[in-house]
Amino acid sequence: MEHWEELAPGGLRFVWDDALFRPGTDSFLLSSVPRLKRNLRVCDLGSGTGLLGLLLLQREPSLTVAGLEQSPAAVGLAERCAAANGLSGRLVSHCMDLRDAPKRFPAGSFDLVVTNPPYYAGVAPSGEARRAARHESACALSELVKTAAFLLRWGGAFCLVHKPERLTDLLCILRGFRCEPKRLRFVQERPGAAPSLALLEARRGGNPGLSIDAPLVLRRPDGEPTPELDAIYFRAPAP
Repeated sequence: MEHWEELAPGGLRFVWDDALFRPGTDSFLLSSVPRLKRNLRVCDLGSGTGLLGLLLLQREPSLTVAGLEQSPAAVGLAERCAAANGLSGRLVSHCMDLRDAPKRFPAGSFDLVVTNPPYYAGVAPSGEARRAARHESACALSELVKTAAFLLRWGGAFCLVHKPERLTDLLCILRGFRCEPKRLRFVQERPGAAPSLALLEARRGGNPGLSIDAPLVLRRPDGEPTPELDAIYFRAPAP
């Protein structure tokens, strides 16, 4: 079943389907990481139904976003969503394996690459969409970073979300492809809790030097959302 919702009151509308990619907190959190400027060229690797691109466009309407997604059903929903929001020329989905990006785009085509990648290696769950979204069954982390490095201009930013337990792998792979880790922020469900996610920005050809920001805490001790989480979900102004 399809579901249409607004990102913000009177804002862009996104669509999701029970059989494909359910909207997750991860994409909303990731959308807060890039330092957006006008007219940036953005590529979303594994874009699903286009939620992350819409979130970025909600924050900065002048962006152009190219989504690379191998599921025809997800691309079809993303295209309908772009049309419904009047963004057909600004949010474009390409039905393709992201590893084939060098065949479709020149090197250095984008200022910013974003991805909410599969987190896990090993045994994958049943269901093609769920398996592709959460497990590296079709594309390894190294292949994803290799593609991002090819697509980014020198000095461009690569922003992604991953699991803290994969952080060593991620940092090593990024540096191996000349994408220098520059900014790291852990996500905690509540104050004092162990991190559940890591938000990272790397720079293509950047100099060594990693800054670690204060943790992003999602809920107060009483369980209510923090002001920052409300702002990320467009429920309140940025604190």
